Amino acid sequence: MGDSIKFVVKGQCYSKANSRRLVSIGGKPRFIKSKQALKYAEDFAWQCPKQETLIPKDKDVSVKMTIYYQNRRPDLDESLILDLMQGMIYENDRSVKEKHIFHGIDKENPRAEIEVNVIDR
Repeated sequence: MGDSIKFVVKGQCYSKANSRRLVSIGGKPRFIKSKQALKYAEDFAWQCPKQETLIPKDKDVSVKMTIYYQNRRPDLDESLILDLMQGMIYENDRSVKEKHIFHGIDKENPRAEIEVNVIDR
């Protein structure tokens, strides 16, 4: 991988915090991702360009992202996307040291436009 990668993931992104559901696993209550968030994660995996060489965890990265929602209702929340890029773009999402996150609306084409850059320090 070079020092920068840009890509687009189509589909409605869901908030990590607001997309949890309570289930019982082995008789114990657990919070897991909603069906919508699980579907988005599956779609993301198909669309995200998996890098042959991941950005190592000792490198810092900057992420610029515009998330286009179908309407104004969803909270702007990039955390699910940052988690999903782990193992696809970088080794660990703790490498993200700088974020520029923007909210957009596109009723016909919800998507996330993502740019990841290695920070030279």
